[in-house]
Amino acid sequence: MLLELRVENYAVIDHVVVEFAPGLNLLTGETGAGKSILIDALALLLGEKASGETIRHGAEKAVVAAVFEADDARAAEVLERNGIDMEDGEMILRREVAAGGRGRVFVNNQPATVAVLKQLAPLVASVHAQNQSILGFDAAARLKLLDSFAGCDTQAVGDAFASWHGIQSRIAELERGEQDKLRLIDLWSFQKKEIEGARLQAGEDERFEAEKRVLANAEKIYTAAMTAYDQLYEGDAAAASSLRAASRQVEELARYDAHFQEAIATLESARIAAEDVGMTLRDYASGINASPERLAEIEDRLALLDRLKRKYGESLEAVIAYGEDVSRKLSDIENKDEVLRKLRSELATAASAYLTAARSLSRQRAEAARRLEKLVEQEVNELAMKARFRVEMDTAADEPRWTSSGFDQVRYMIATNPGEPLHPVEQIASGGEMSRVMLALKATIETRSRRKKNEVQRTLVFDEIDTGIGGRAAEAVGKKLKALAATSQVLCITHLPQIACFADHHYVIEKKETAGRTRTSVRHLDEREHRDELARMLSGAKVTETSIKHAEQMLKAKA
Repeated sequence: MLLELRVENYAVIDHVVVEFAPGLNLLTGETGAGKSILIDALALLLGEKASGETIRHGAEKAVVAAVFEADDARAAEVLERNGIDMEDGEMILRREVAAGGRGRVFVNNQPATVAVLKQLAPLVASVHAQNQSILGFDAAARLKLLDSFAGCDTQAVGDAFASWHGIQSRIAELERGEQDKLRLIDLWSFQKKEIEGARLQAGEDERFEAEKRVLANAEKIYTAAMTAYDQLYEGDAAAASSLRAASRQVEELARYDAHFQEAIATLESARIAAEDVGMTLRDYASGINASPERLAEIEDRLALLDRLKRKYGESLEAVIAYGEDVSRKLSDIENKDEVLRKLRSELATAASAYLTAARSLSRQRAEAARRLEKLVEQEVNELAMKARFRVEMDTAADEPRWTSSGFDQVRYMIATNPGEPLHPVEQIASGGEMSRVMLALKATIETRSRRKKNEVQRTLVFDEIDTGIGGRAAEAVGKKLKALAATSQVLCITHLPQIACFADHHYVIEKKETAGRTRTSVRHLDEREHRDELARMLSGAKVTETSIKHAEQMLKAKA
């Protein structure tokens, strides 16, 4: 759940802090006041692409930060996987955007990446804008919605597809054209010879780097070791000698006061430790070989290892693995016919395993599709529409259709008027109908999937979901948002008083000119201000007694 959103120097916003609460949070304001800018800023924290053009004129960077309530174990797993500490019950996301779209990301005040934000985004919030819903409602999105409702786990299908596809790629590699094959054999043979000729040992680069440091600084190291040896053991004022002398004096004291017996043992232990360290330093110094020839030999070896790492891998272990892979490929080509027979047998087994997993997933989706279409049709018709809704599945198992998520294709079909044929949802002409269909889909899927998975509350954001509707339809949308807010925190931008009257928390976004600059502010409204804002939305710029009475009637009717 979103607790706080802070935006600085973003578009027309110089500095805004908004505290949100559970339930239905409605944001209203005049056109152009900056309502959608707040949603765009939040989308940045969910991993959307940044642009330097959004930085407020005269500022060096834009900053967007949010505090989310974070009790989801999956979010904790994401943070742990990325080496980020989890705060107690809260998660702080911050993103800075500089000129050119460059910037920085922080999670719980620790450096992170946009990739981490994208991993966290589905666990904390989702943004639904009417135009984004149309543009983003592609085949993958349609399938993802159904899987979310059904609670499908595509891991088994994905693993089976990866296995099948990997074997298929090896077969294609072996069956490559003769000219390409000869060229690759020459390349692989050279690479194998170069890597094997180096006789690599894992970790030797680190060992040689350590030895190089010693040899390159042999004189300094020898001097330091012997000086320390003299000070501890051999010199006139050596620590061991001083401790021995001190120990004799303390022994004299102990003859008269038994309290000093323990001090004698402590001094003796310190003397022995000093002598041990001194002897270790002497032995180390005597073993230093300040050989220019050995240093040159090590530098040559390190240069060879660096060259191989630049060509074949970032680490010595990666180079060794690359060499083993090349050797396997050459072995496969030398025994092509036998290897192909084995791979084709493995491919058939992998294909059978994939089909078994994909067909099981397809049956699960088909069962869920029947349930989903009934629930969505009911939801849509509660939003002042008389529509038929169907979920069509194309389950052809032809090999070209195989993917890591199965072979199913899903289309959401709707007829918005009696007697009309069903058409794909994304082809609906009316923006108002599209808004209501998407709201019905989201309300059904979000609620059902969260109950099924026992997920914690997350934030759903609707940017102008009321586009193209009014009257009875708007009131129905308001009721639906209110119902959805019972299980999820909902943030919604609206222009319609029929929706705004359902707010649990009402915020007004205002744009003012101060000292020649435009500034956007956000205010949380109390009950009277909530009524007055509804009246403004009803009557326009000038609030009248009639509009106030009408607003009061709307609030009473809602209650």
